[in-house]
Amino acid sequence: MISDFIYKYYIDPIRLGEPYNIVDTSTYAIVLVLSVYLVYRWLRRSGVALDEPFIIATIPYVVLGGLLRVVEDTGMISSDLKYLLITPLIFFVVFFIAGGSLVLSRILERKKLIPRFLSFYGGIGGGLSVATALLLGWFGLTRTTVDPVVLGSILLIAAATSLAVMALLQLVFRWEYARDPLYRLLVIGQMLDASATGYGIDFGPIPYQEVHVVGSALIRWTGTAFSLFPLKLAVVIPAIWVLEIYRREGNREFANLVLLAMIVVGLAPGVRDLTRMVLHV
Repeated sequence: MISDFIYKYYIDPIRLGEPYNIVDTSTYAIVLVLSVYLVYRWLRRSGVALDEPFIIATIPYVVLGGLLRVVEDTGMISSDLKYLLITPLIFFVVFFIAGGSLVLSRILERKKLIPRFLSFYGGIGGGLSVATALLLGWFGLTRTTVDPVVLGSILLIAAATSLAVMALLQLVFRWEYARDPLYRLLVIGQMLDASATGYGIDFGPIPYQEVHVVGSALIRWTGTAFSLFPLKLAVVIPAIWVLEIYRREGNREFANLVLLAMIVVGLAPGVRDLTRMVLHV
């Protein structure tokens, strides 16, 4: 039955918090590619340039997505609304928040109520992220804990590995374009994700697991979650090389949108996992 298939591979993993399977992973990958293309078309028609300032202004919404996911992890929301904060539905929630903020910012700029819509757009995302972080901090201080050792350890690992990758790209590969802030954001996001996952599974204050198919298989094979670092490098380094070629010789704006999508899939889970472990939830 089609309904049984949908429940087994799509609904139950969300409702029961089960790990990803090959079916839903493949489906979400296809949805991601289609979503990136549709967003690209919409931004082009809206006259919004997909350049570095736009992507940087969007980063607060990426952080917001990771923090909102932790709100669900804490159990603060007991109604069925909590499913809106579970992957993949949370991507649509954050998309509508970011999209609504962008439209509002453009309207206010055209009415000359604000000088630059990108600053206002980024400010809304930043404000929402700070508010969510304060809410989670309050929860940690009153319900669980706020663990500075975990926070410092993960950030130190992420910073060290990010600097090492950047040095590799610039000093060994001689990729001067790797100094681009967007490529640096990509590296930082992916290294934060690997650092948080590796620390959480191998040393975390409470049991954690890798839910993605490829990552979990690699961890079982190697016996350590820090094996995710070479997996990340195997994706990030070729991606930067290909994206730079496409940015120079192809459609720079579409390449920037793909770059933003890659930043999202690293930074948002990294923020979520880091915050979960700091709060012990």
